[in-house]
Amino acid sequence: MDTEISVQEQSPLGLDLNEITREILLLDRWRGIFRYYRLRSNSTDSQNRDGSHVSAEETGDGPGMLRPKGQEQVPSHSFCPVPKLSTVSSKLNGLPISPAVATMLQRSLFGNTVHTLGSDWRKAHFKFHRPFSDLAFALQVEKGGAQSVQMAVQGSIIKHLLFSREEKHRSLHSLCNLSQREQEQALAATLAGILWTAGAAQKAIVCFVTRDIPSTSILDCSRDNFIERLQLFEFSEREAAEKFIYDHLQCFQGEGSHGVILFLYSLVLSRTFERLQKDLDISTTHLLQSRAGSILCRQAVTNMILTGRASPNVFNGYEKGRSGETLHGVLARSDVGYLQWGKDTSEGDRLSQVGSMLKTPTFPIWLCNLSGNYSILFCTNRQLLSDWKMERVFDLHFYSGQPSQKKLMHLTIDTHSHHWEGERREDKHGSGRRFSPVEMAIRTKWKEATVNWNGASPFF
Repeated sequence: MDTEISVQEQSPLGLDLNEITREILLLDRWRGIFRYYRLRSNSTDSQNRDGSHVSAEETGDGPGMLRPKGQEQVPSHSFCPVPKLSTVSSKLNGLPISPAVATMLQRSLFGNTVHTLGSDWRKAHFKFHRPFSDLAFALQVEKGGAQSVQMAVQGSIIKHLLFSREEKHRSLHSLCNLSQREQEQALAATLAGILWTAGAAQKAIVCFVTRDIPSTSILDCSRDNFIERLQLFEFSEREAAEKFIYDHLQCFQGEGSHGVILFLYSLVLSRTFERLQKDLDISTTHLLQSRAGSILCRQAVTNMILTGRASPNVFNGYEKGRSGETLHGVLARSDVGYLQWGKDTSEGDRLSQVGSMLKTPTFPIWLCNLSGNYSILFCTNRQLLSDWKMERVFDLHFYSGQPSQKKLMHLTIDTHSHHWEGERREDKHGSGRRFSPVEMAIRTKWKEATVNWNGASPFF
């Protein structure tokens, strides 16, 4: 009895040992049911694209890798093609993830041990546009649940390139004049910085996948849900984490790396389950949500990237819910801000007013949530938010993250024009002009501001 109590006290997510035991026994039953399908795939070796052979264990189809009901072995053409997972050697001296931590990681993400991330997540990685191009600073992003993570990281990349490097007088030209090495250095510094902040400036944990598969398995995982194969590398200095990430950057940015998933796992483990429990509230008990066939990030994930805390709401401080419960908002001014407009499909109908902690960040960079589509607004003038005179007429640059965008959009914002003059100017194309969600998001920060797209078509 004493042992059971102590285990529960050590589990920050409040996991019940008896419940875990019951799930393990249930998985044993599934093991027998699907033994036939596993034996067929395990009896032959797989073949790499280069013609070399890999064993079934290396592909993740070895003993102990179970398939949930409805996910029996079917011909490969039934799946969306996903590049083979990049792995690292276990000789790097990482700490293999324990079954208990693997279970808590799964539960903190999904609230259960059944769900897995789909092909859009598995394909997502951190890949820049071509060096020395108009979008050399920008990540290539596709639609899907991982988009919010990639674009939130994008905001921090811009912060690093414009305001965090030793070189002074950073400009728009400097963002486009990046070599591949500078891109990689910026990505490593950004990822390490986000993880370090999430770890309360005390530690950062980086997750990679080992080629070795554990001899025992307690999670009901397909070969693409590789939590059990993680190796954890813990760093007590930010610089050491940055160097380690840079040395193994291919595990985040290479095709087939599953880089965004690895970063998400690293982020959660750096934050620790204990801090997560304190960050979250009754409105959000886990970080991911299934909606319309996709796995989407909840606001807590976005806030964890922007602020280091997994605050589930966007208002300042704390508020009382309808039932009198305490809801947790943002507690400190963020480096990269956040604006939103429209209905967020990841949060259902709930759309709270963004507080000043996110609207007025330390640096003039904003992640914009436009009805669940994410983009970036930023200004190259660091003084924009520290000198009110700068906010009369100023320039913003807009990156949508969409493949169709080939260069930045240049917007001019006028916050002091009379609103009736702005209405006449903006209605010159005809009455009933539909305002762009970007403009509406800007006006949540600068009320009644006029937006000049400088000849470009407004983004919808």
